[in-house]
Amino acid sequence: MTHPVPLAEIWRGPFLESVHSGHAVVCDASGEVVHAWGDPTATVLPRSSAKMIQALPLVESGAADAASLWQEHLALACASHQGADIHTRRVRGWLEHIGMRDSDFRCGAQVPADTDAAHALIRENARPCQYHNNCSGKHSGFLTLNRHLGAGPEYIEPDHPVQKAVREAFEDVTGQDSPGYGIDGCSAPNFATSLNGMARAMAFFAAARTDDSAPRASAAARLREAMAAYPELVAGEGRACTELMRAAGGRVALKTGAEAFFVAMIPEKKLGVALKVADGGTRGAECAIAAILVKLGVLEPDHPATRKRMNAPIRNWRGIETGMIRPSVEMA
Repeated sequence: MTHPVPLAEIWRGPFLESVHSGHAVVCDASGEVVHAWGDPTATVLPRSSAKMIQALPLVESGAADAASLWQEHLALACASHQGADIHTRRVRGWLEHIGMRDSDFRCGAQVPADTDAAHALIRENARPCQYHNNCSGKHSGFLTLNRHLGAGPEYIEPDHPVQKAVREAFEDVTGQDSPGYGIDGCSAPNFATSLNGMARAMAFFAAARTDDSAPRASAAARLREAMAAYPELVAGEGRACTELMRAAGGRVALKTGAEAFFVAMIPEKKLGVALKVADGGTRGAECAIAAILVKLGVLEPDHPATRKRMNAPIRNWRGIETGMIRPSVEMA
């Protein structure tokens, strides 16, 4: 096994102060490794980076079309959103459209990460609902698929038909049997795989076409295109997924996951990327994914969204530049 390698560095003046180490893999459409840092075989929990895979059964089963879902709904099914009005308004409309209520969710209530939405709850002396949960779009997809299947209400249970369909899709596109799962923050199973498996899955999404005769490939292309078309729904203002997708001009679909996971789908090159920072530091993962996208030629190094995360100045409370976060020598 290869140990984690440095991916991002924090410098204070001339001193290397901190290092974020981890693993990263780039795969092509055949599943072959094009670039690798660290250990491609490392077992990982992709967390929310797997949401587009978890949404595959929703689309390929015909449930999305039967419910007349739009591209915006598909983007939300892949989202870890801020709980802003643009997100919760659509989720509430989706629930109403399929005849469901907030109590049908199994994701749990969460205070919105969006400041305006959180302050509105405080002013109204109101508690957050489950539709505020950053995973409520994914769970709306689960509910839609569950209604289509006619299965029981506990759709997050690992032996439920919804999660069985998710696991089958996950193992197919990663090309590996999952060794197990952890329970995610939203209470759904999060299936484990290798980092290489996740990069292979992202390459499958990158190479997929909407006109493909294979339902799974067509579904993958629809989900990828929805993410690229609605970056603001996938995350939110100020977030890396949203800003970097905009900076790439739709050439890349990106998704972060908890504990410093990141994936990317690059359709023009039919490449998939997966990375994991070992210490769970988000700033390290954002720097590393930006560096990889620059290396692959789909993100401009001097774009403000890139510079916010890669070769980004660190300033103190007086605005004095004290250092920077930059890719490691290995990554650069």
